[in-house]
Amino acid sequence: MRQVVKDFAAIVSGLLPIEEPVYEFGALRVAGQEDFADLRPLFAGKEYVGADMREGLGVDKVLDLHTIDLPDASVGTVLCLDTLEHVEYPHTAMREIHRILKPNGIAVISSVMLFRIHAYPYDYWRFTPEAFRSLLKPFTSAFVGYAGEENFPHTVVGVGFKGNPPALAEFEEKYRTWQRQSYSPASMSIGKKIRRLLVPPLFSRSSRKALGL
Repeated sequence: MRQVVKDFAAIVSGLLPIEEPVYEFGALRVAGQEDFADLRPLFAGKEYVGADMREGLGVDKVLDLHTIDLPDASVGTVLCLDTLEHVEYPHTAMREIHRILKPNGIAVISSVMLFRIHAYPYDYWRFTPEAFRSLLKPFTSAFVGYAGEENFPHTVVGVGFKGNPPALAEFEEKYRTWQRQSYSPASMSIGKKIRRLLVPPLFSRSSRKALGL
């Protein structure tokens, strides 16, 4: 769990309609994050179930996102935060999440783009905002955003609405504030160095300048 994601989860809990039960997939609190990664206080008073593919701290149910052993339309809200990069078949996982959500349920997702490999236990993917739009296609509507540099964000976030979406003006205003506060000059300079390594040297100086390199 990263602070930027925890801050986004706080915006969600305060401004979006959170139906019960709330299921957090990827709830295992790994060593060093025993207290910090606990999202339950953000959803105080709500029925909250921590789920993961492994037993451990924060896990109430062992469930596999590829085949979630829950009935259709039985979950009010799904949190899947910084977890999808560890899921081998993320489109399958999102279809399963959509299946278990109630008619007006929501799914809140986040993942990384500019981030080191971190195997818990495996690390498969890096996502762009467009990838999140693809993952959220089963939903009636979706919100997708990012934190960091527009062309190389460090974090991508999304909310899928299975039913009609609520008014989002206040949520989007808080999101923009979160986005500005999450802009890190240090991570931006790292991103620029990585892009320089990825762009072929045959690009002209003017082309590299146009690409922000």
